Amino acid sequence: MCRSIKTLREPYVPVVTEEDIRAAALQYVRKISGFRTPAAHNAEAFDAAVDAVAAATATLLDQLVVRGQAPTARA
Repeated sequence: MCRSIKTLREPYVPVVTEEDIRAAALQYVRKISGFRTPAAHNAEAFDAAVDAVAAATATLLDQLVVRGQAPTARA
């Protein structure tokens, strides 16, 4: 796991923005694919993967319940 990945869940981040989620998704797809920027013929698949990971991340953060804490706020 990359050590520079930012934790997006309480108590580390009180508010998670769409930009935070998108940046995390982009970082994940870059790491998995091995490409910082895809070639033109892979751009559509790369962008679709970022969108899918961002959507899954938003769903996860919306549904997580941590004992003793309010749900993570999203801006």
